[in-house]
Amino acid sequence: MSDKIGVMICGHGSRDVEATREFDSLAGHLRRRLPQYPVESGYLEFARPIIKDGLEALKAQGVNHVLAVPGMLFAAGHVKNDLPWEINSFAADNPGLKVQFGRELAIDPKMLAAAAARIEEALAAATGAVERKDTLLLVVGRGTNDPDANSNVAKVARMLWEGMGFGWAEVAFSGVAFPLVNQALERVVRLGYARIVVFPYFLFTGILVKRIYQWADEAQAANPSVQIVTAPYLNDHPLVIDSFVERVEEILAGQTHMNCTLCKYRAQVVGYEGQVGAVQAGHHHHVRGIGTDDDDDDDHSHGHHHGHHHDHHHHDHDHHAHPHPHDHDH
Repeated sequence: MSDKIGVMICGHGSRDVEATREFDSLAGHLRRRLPQYPVESGYLEFARPIIKDGLEALKAQGVNHVLAVPGMLFAAGHVKNDLPWEINSFAADNPGLKVQFGRELAIDPKMLAAAAARIEEALAAATGAVERKDTLLLVVGRGTNDPDANSNVAKVARMLWEGMGFGWAEVAFSGVAFPLVNQALERVVRLGYARIVVFPYFLFTGILVKRIYQWADEAQAANPSVQIVTAPYLNDHPLVIDSFVERVEEILAGQTHMNCTLCKYRAQVVGYEGQVGAVQAGHHHHVRGIGTDDDDDDDHSHGHHHGHHHDHHHHDHDHHAHPHPHDHDH
């Protein structure tokens, strides 16, 4: 049987309708860039189509070789755990189907260039002339309970700090990890920089990105003597699209290694020793495809029927981070 290749873009999923729209738009860009392959997309949680729907759609088009690419910036639990579980389960039910995984977008020259371009947009739109050396860059990541993924945000911040010539840079998170954006802003305004640029290192909008901008607005209102500028998130910057295409090409060239050097599932990373060798399992059953905030069916748009220990899913993984790093472990 001849090999018919199809591409599956795997998203995290969000209750936010705009986030889903942006992700769907990304899939459209990739269809245009990869006309030789059928391209489908799906989500791990909340939004539809779910991952399985996208895989079924590829199968219906005669695809027998799936290239699965995570539509995520960093490899935390979703890329290391939930996604392989979803896709491997589908492959096990469809023995004639070959599935290969691509790596996450990761820290990559194109992704950094896209980030720099978004920050430049914000600086160009800002009022007044403030030199780079008098400007502090605050890079905001999603925040996970995987320190390896969180440390990537620090690396992005350092690369942008040095590459763009800022006077200082700090890192904050929208949830789960410390410090949260509001905590970070409270501290960095005291460092004496004339301007602070808040840049969400996120692919798409959503509840978390909107909260980041809200925190920035609140900090601006409380500190009129410092200019707080918000930069756009990455979204469908052409270099982001290029990076996705590159991930697909890497699979075909056999270059799909994930950087697992400091993965808490693989090595005894300080403070997370108990999670080495954790069993690979999906944890999204209760929110898979239950809908976004746009759905009329009240049951689905709030999904309060699952156990209390999963309540953090109502807010796009906001575990209501405590002021100190390990307080959130569960």
